[in-house]
Amino acid sequence: MAPIPLENVEDRIKDVIQDLFEIQSTVHSYLGPESRDELVHKVTQLSTSLADLARSSSAITTQIPPEIIEYVDEGRNPDIYTREFVELVQRGNQELKGKSEAFASFRDVLSEEIRTAMPELENDVVRILSGGPVETVNENSELG
Repeated sequence: MAPIPLENVEDRIKDVIQDLFEIQSTVHSYLGPESRDELVHKVTQLSTSLADLARSSSAITTQIPPEIIEYVDEGRNPDIYTREFVELVQRGNQELKGKSEAFASFRDVLSEEIRTAMPELENDVVRILSGGPVETVNENSELG
């Protein structure tokens, strides 16, 4: 099955909205039995529009997070949810950046202290800071 363009689904949604508007107008200006046939026709048209929408939208794989659906159901603007989410992510990123900078600063201070306290390890400290391989001490080997 070929993918259905999103515009096609949007058109079906517009048709449903138009049908609902027409039903609302017909009910508002209901004149009795003479308006009955027109109302029945518009409800039938709405049913057809809804069936077309269901058929068109079944091929769409777009997933909407349930939190956004709840947000809209509560009458809130989904753009506000998006903005709040972006702000939350930015705060998290700033916190992680701060931690990363703190660890980098600690690394630098620690390496300097190791160089000062144990000059024989200076080459190892330089190699580790430059990203070189780290030698591990095997438990079975003799320490010299």
